[in-house]
Amino acid sequence: MRMLDDIKAGDRFAGGPLEVTEADIREFAGRFDPQPFHLDPDAARETVFAGLAASGWHTAALTMRMIVDGEGRFSGGFVGLGVEELAWPKPVRPGDTLRTESEVLEVRPSETRPGRGTVRMRTLTHNQKDEVVQRFTAVLLVPRRVEAD
Repeated sequence: MRMLDDIKAGDRFAGGPLEVTEADIREFAGRFDPQPFHLDPDAARETVFAGLAASGWHTAALTMRMIVDGEGRFSGGFVGLGVEELAWPKPVRPGDTLRTESEVLEVRPSETRPGRGTVRMRTLTHNQKDEVVQRFTAVLLVPRRVEAD
């Protein structure tokens, strides 16, 4: 598990792969985003998506799973302080296989709390065609090593 002292700008971490099924898309949508383009393949063909598409929030949840299970595990977990950017440039479709690429943009030790700091991290989620289906930049709270006095 990495601590703030182990992380530097430019570090990269991968996650995935994770396959998305039609059943996954419909189950998530039925519980959390019950719109026709996420639930009904026939109705979805008549929308801007021109076919069944995963909810962006489903894509975000899948991305989080890949980050947590991926290479860049932080001590204490991924405690989010906020999201600076979140975008879904392409829809996720049934049968897509997703993967993540995260890059540390900035590491800042806290000036007032010596046992922690923040990391700004950009994560791109790609499908099997290497298209970006989600991008986001988050600010994370990460513990530091504190030397005994």
